[in-house]
Amino acid sequence: MEKATDNTNEIMINLAPEQGLVSTRKKFKKGEYIEAVGRRKTAVARVRITPNDKNVFIVNSKPLGKYFTTDALQAVVKNPIQQSNLDKKFSISVVVKGGGMQAQAEATRHGISRALVDFDLELRKNLKKAGFLKRDPRKKERKKFGLKKARRAPQWSKR
Repeated sequence: MEKATDNTNEIMINLAPEQGLVSTRKKFKKGEYIEAVGRRKTAVARVRITPNDKNVFIVNSKPLGKYFTTDALQAVVKNPIQQSNLDKKFSISVVVKGGGMQAQAEATRHGISRALVDFDLELRKNLKKAGFLKRDPRKKERKKFGLKKARRAPQWSKR
């Protein structure tokens, strides 16, 4: 076993000569967490994951079910955890601002995915394939002068 350290993080890397890199999980002391930021449209989510067996999920000081009331939004938020088979290993707290509920849910998903990759690099392949690590760049187009909306022109009449 070989230790690789840099000035901010300490990572344990198990090397097997015949297989190459085996595990890249981060070591934690008590009370430590991983923080990541997720974004979507104008929503920004600050996510903290703490490895433990309590399995608590808090969004803006409320339980997940109270903040994201529909099952569809809860499924969007829980997708990266279920995709990586780490359902009962983390306590997650999220502070999310801006945007609507769907954008906040997708920003939270983005932040959780980034934090999970910081926890274990082997999860990156599956999460990237699912599209959870890509920051969705689509935003509402601004209104232009002379038009009613971004592209909607006033009705034209010949006479």
